[in-house]
Amino acid sequence: MMVNDKLKFLRKQLNEKSVEDWESATTQVKIWKGNGENIVFTNGCFDLLHPGHIHYIMEAASLGDRLVIGINTDKSVEGLKGRGRPINSLNNRMLMLAALDWTDLIVAFDQDTPEQLIKAIDPDILVKGGDYKIEEIAGAKYLLSKGGKVFSLGFTEGFSTSKTVEKIRNIRDD
Repeated sequence: MMVNDKLKFLRKQLNEKSVEDWESATTQVKIWKGNGENIVFTNGCFDLLHPGHIHYIMEAASLGDRLVIGINTDKSVEGLKGRGRPINSLNNRMLMLAALDWTDLIVAFDQDTPEQLIKAIDPDILVKGGDYKIEEIAGAKYLLSKGGKVFSLGFTEGFSTSKTVEKIRNIRDD
């Protein structure tokens, strides 16, 4: 395979992992479930990807066969984080997540919480970072009522997108 063909193939793979319409996502998840695979779902803004995100995504992926990530749209991130956020566009954030081997599908959502998306995807396992208690996790009550599992994963200290953004904004020329 020539370099150009290989690059086209890799770009196609990245594009297939990222969807904005929920119908495509639910169709893919049903195929995986039909094959007996366990679906793990997590969500976030993933604006400036850092080592804390990487550890978290790796751990989430280890809990099942397929990892589906719900990602906030730009409008949703601005509503949660404030003016000037996100730093990276939705397409760029989806591209970065799709490039990780552990992710199988990235789905955009525009709501304040991913609860509607969780109900549409109907995962077997729901995870969030250690800064959330189980009862605070959107969709936890729904998934637990169906016999699913919900985990609050460990938190990697020292990494925060908001703190990184603040640090960058405070850089001054001396």
